[in-house]
Amino acid sequence: MTTDLHTDDHRQGFIALVVSLAEAAGPDGMTLREIRDRLDERAFGLMILILAIPCLVPALYGVPQIVGIPILLLAGQMLVGREEPWLPEAVLKRSVSKAWLDRMAEFAVKRMGWFERLSRPRLAFFAQGWAERAAAAFMILATLTIVLPMTNTVPSVALTLLSVGLIQRDGLFVAGGAAVAVGWAAALATVAIGVFLGAGWAAGLLTHFTG
Repeated sequence: MTTDLHTDDHRQGFIALVVSLAEAAGPDGMTLREIRDRLDERAFGLMILILAIPCLVPALYGVPQIVGIPILLLAGQMLVGREEPWLPEAVLKRSVSKAWLDRMAEFAVKRMGWFERLSRPRLAFFAQGWAERAAAAFMILATLTIVLPMTNTVPSVALTLLSVGLIQRDGLFVAGGAAVAVGWAAALATVAIGVFLGAGWAAGLLTHFTG
């Protein structure tokens, strides 16, 4: 009998999803294709969450610049309405080790339980349909700021809230993540404008005294 891997149960939390991957993996782990298929339409949210978790470390440099590209690729596909993530065939064939899946499951159980306890299906109109595309746009906005040196933690929080919101069908988390993404982008823009205007003022003052 053939088992259909596309059996997404929205009542199953994201921690249980990660644990189920580790439990289902054989000694050689799982290919990315198998992981994608088991996660079904929530693969977008969970894959982005997994990529965002390391970027929660304050003042991290290097990792955000690396994971930013696949996050943008995944969010871009959500934005145009793809039902499951597309990845090149060579990438889909790559295996994720059993040890790595076990570590991810352990991290999810020990460190992310409070996310799951606080999130639940609510305000569904913010977490499905057109709202998924809107969430993807906010993910792109957050990712464009996550790659800036020393500014990774706040946009990573936005990505985490957005991802968990989509996985758990929690519109409140999605709205919260969107607010953090917009607020952080606005704060960076304000600082950039202030620096630009301040530099222009200083240059004008210097010209006045030396001209």
